[in-house]
Amino acid sequence: MAYVTQRDDAKKAMEAAIEKGVSLAIFCSGSFWNIEAILRAADQFAKDHDIEDIPVVVAMTANYDYMQQTHRVTRSRDSKVGMMASFEYCKMLCEGPYAPYTNVTVLPHLDHGDPVNDRWEMTEGVKYLASVMFDAQKYPYEENVRLTSEYIREYGDQVLVEGIVEGLSVGGDHAARQNDDYIERAVEYVKSTGVDFLVADLGTEQQSAGTEAKYLKSRAVSLTESLGKPMLVLHGTSSLKNEDINGFREDGVVRVNMWTRIVRESGQYAAQKLMDRYDKILGNDFESCESRQYIDDNIDEAARIMYQVMDSLNYGALTK
Repeated sequence: MAYVTQRDDAKKAMEAAIEKGVSLAIFCSGSFWNIEAILRAADQFAKDHDIEDIPVVVAMTANYDYMQQTHRVTRSRDSKVGMMASFEYCKMLCEGPYAPYTNVTVLPHLDHGDPVNDRWEMTEGVKYLASVMFDAQKYPYEENVRLTSEYIREYGDQVLVEGIVEGLSVGGDHAARQNDDYIERAVEYVKSTGVDFLVADLGTEQQSAGTEAKYLKSRAVSLTESLGKPMLVLHGTSSLKNEDINGFREDGVVRVNMWTRIVRESGQYAAQKLMDRYDKILGNDFESCESRQYIDDNIDEAARIMYQVMDSLNYGALTK
């Protein structure tokens, strides 16, 4: 497999990773170069650990209130063009006789899909996707269940569907919602909707700039026990320290979403490299001036960080 958009194939790839004790990495992207960084990281990890068809999720948000990644891809800021161009580019890099990363199995994903604002992406755009996060967290619980259930009835045979019970903390607004009935409501939600995965509030914070967010391991374990199977998705991984990004699979967390930290740190690294060659830029040295060098530095550092994350998520267990 290379670029997977069929539900059954995506489910098999997920189940194989879960069985081996791996939490699948969901790396988001808002640029062509970050997509290649994802594939380079996975490809290198596979080479170093003798893994065949290493799976990774390449994800994008569209019209999500807090971050519109498909808008960032082209200078036009056109969301549909950004999504189509990104996933076609990703497919070209991992599939076909000339693709440089054919040992990477990509499961393309729409993150934080809004029932109204992202209707095109979740309907006509489904042909580009293996999974969708159907994000109805802003609606009252009953309406969330109704909307999510309707989407699954219509498209659940085409894509895997992540669902979410209630709002997650975003950028500086950290407050783990430790309601007494959270687990009970989450279990009811899964049974009522039939979602494949549950995006759970486990104490982390999305788009974190450095907080004291803590991963709620005991909640993850209790929730998994109540659900009767591992199916949790963790967002806000950027808010955690390196040493805290491990052991998720044993808690029932099977998909781990990350973007903000990777973008910030790779951008800082590339900017430092840019400043280091500033004198050459002033001297009109072409290679120092041309944007390719900045982008390459960004790709290499992002890939290095993602490689570490994959190691923490137990990707080594996929060794042949």
